[in-house]
Amino acid sequence: MFYVVKAAVSHEDARHFEFRAQKTMYGGKGIRAKDEIFIFASENEGGPGLIARGVVTSATATPLRRKSPEERVTPRVSIEVRRVAKAKRRLGRTELRAFTDWDDGRPETELCFKFYRQATNKIAGISAPAAAFLQTFF
Repeated sequence: MFYVVKAAVSHEDARHFEFRAQKTMYGGKGIRAKDEIFIFASENEGGPGLIARGVVTSATATPLRRKSPEERVTPRVSIEVRRVAKAKRRLGRTELRAFTDWDDGRPETELCFKFYRQATNKIAGISAPAAAFLQTFF
C-alpha cells in the first residue's frame, strides 16, 4: 500500500524522519513497516509541499484517549521513515489547487482532496495511480 504524510518537517534534507502521534485519515491507520510513503512538508508550517519519498521503518499506533466512550477520536500513529529519494520538482497546494472536481478520477484531485479539503497534518492512504503520479517527481 502507498501512503502520504503531511506534517511539520524541521530538516527537509534529513535521511530519517520521525512523525509522532500523527492523525490518520483515508486509510492512514493501516500503515506498516516497509510501506512506501511520500513526505510533504506542510505549507501550514512553512514547508514547500512534496520533499521526499521513503520507506516506513517503524509504525506504532498511539493509544486513543477518550473522555467518554461516545467521544469520537481520530486514530493516531507514530512512524519512522528512511528517505530513499528527494523530490526534483515542486508539488504543493499551489499546484494542486485547481483540481477540485472530486469525481474526475485524476490522481491530482485525489491528493488535493485528501490534503487540502481538510488542511490538517495527517497520514493518509493513496491509490496506486496517485502513487504512480507522485513517482514522476523523483
